[in-house]
Amino acid sequence: MKIEQTPLPGVVMITPARLGDNRGFFSESYSFKAFAEHGITTRFVQDNHSLSMTQGTIRGLHFQAPPHAQDKLVRCGRGALFDVAVDIRKGSPTYGQWFGVELSFENGKQLLVPAGFAHGFVTRAPATEIIYKCSDYYAQETEGAVAWDDPQVRIDWGLGDMKPVLSDKDANAPSLADLNSPFTFEGV
Repeated sequence: MKIEQTPLPGVVMITPARLGDNRGFFSESYSFKAFAEHGITTRFVQDNHSLSMTQGTIRGLHFQAPPHAQDKLVRCGRGALFDVAVDIRKGSPTYGQWFGVELSFENGKQLLVPAGFAHGFVTRAPATEIIYKCSDYYAQETEGAVAWDDPQVRIDWGLGDMKPVLSDKDANAPSLADLNSPFTFEGV
């Protein structure tokens, strides 16, 4: 298992080993023991799986506030997506900064997005599946969002001339400047 730190402390890229032969491959995508050996001791309680049929679908930037804040371990089950984490912890030296990485069925990479970061992705292929583990259960009353196209954050989604496919919720999410973040930087 390959563990890589990103420029945003706490956001980690994980690439599980794939053992392959003429039948295909086997990969252990999650093991509490293996993760703990690398200092990742998050306990996950819920798995989510979504399908986006259209290339250029953006979902996010989402988070859940305390007391139901979530760490997420994100991977791509089919297709390809560009996955993004944005630091929304007040007082953080990286507040408002983002990190993105391509997750695909082919590359097998995963992204660990801790609580205190907004999360989103854009699909790079039709019929893309995203699978992610959460450290707390879904709680609608704690949902929050930041605009996917926030001018302060300036994420390069790689859309080119493509118009994104958005939910009403994501199309109308508030800017980072208007967010009263429920998260405070406590050091990493």
